[in-house]
Amino acid sequence: MKRIGLIGLGNMGIGMARNLVSGGYEVVGFDLRSERRTMLQKIGGTAADDVSGVGQAADFVFIMVLTGGQAHEVVTADQGLLQTMRPGATLAVSATIEPHVMQEIAAAAAGAGVRVIDCPVSGGKAGAEDGTLTFMVASERQVYEEHRDVLGCVGSEIYHVGEKPGMGQTIKAALQALIGTTFAGVFEAMVLGSKAGISGRALYDVFTASGVRSPLLQTCMQHILDRQFTDTGSHIGTMYKDLGITMGLAHQTGTAMFATSAAYEIFQSGISLFPEEDNWACVKLLEQIASTQATW
Repeated sequence: MKRIGLIGLGNMGIGMARNLVSGGYEVVGFDLRSERRTMLQKIGGTAADDVSGVGQAADFVFIMVLTGGQAHEVVTADQGLLQTMRPGATLAVSATIEPHVMQEIAAAAAGAGVRVIDCPVSGGKAGAEDGTLTFMVASERQVYEEHRDVLGCVGSEIYHVGEKPGMGQTIKAALQALIGTTFAGVFEAMVLGSKAGISGRALYDVFTASGVRSPLLQTCMQHILDRQFTDTGSHIGTMYKDLGITMGLAHQTGTAMFATSAAYEIFQSGISLFPEEDNWACVKLLEQIASTQATW
């Protein structure tokens, strides 16, 4: 039986851990917050004292932290994973980070004889809890095939997108451009309709019956009309960080991103005004400008 490690036990990590435990795996994890380590123990996992303890105990380690800097640190630091992971073990970076940082992590791991899977995810807190995450996997085909069972325990849609580290993160950056601009379009459309005197119910009914209907649209509109801007599992800081990665990649490749740059500015303003709230809070910025509010 594979022993699975998890670094980062936030909303995503703890949901993944619960599904891995339910799937019959031995799970060992670490988080800087003691309450999260306790939560892992309550669902049947084992809490390590530090990052290196996870590397020592596990055959396969997921990294589910927030930033590329954090991911690089937990892998390469003096007390990082590479200090204790055995040669032939596998490291899976499921966090969303910069493609070039993913490549640096992969190079460091190769030097230690540790295999790497670049596998960012989409699906949020709900997907992590339900085991329905979408994985964008970049790794050697053999490594991917060997670990499909583990990935399948926490994800329902698994795509092998290439063999070079960074390719998974690149697709995630492109995906976040689409998601971010979709959010921005929903915010503007709802504020326009509200300002012109259309009820939120009418907007919701028509939008969700149209060609743009999707779970993303429905969730976004529902939270806005319910005025639910916290505790939805989609913190504004994560999308802001992700769009920053997207724009950084655009600059590196010389790609024009007109709509995504506008969405990024909306989220930058949103996080300045509502730093502790979720993605949907950005609509309040546009509502303030238009002197209106979108409600049922």
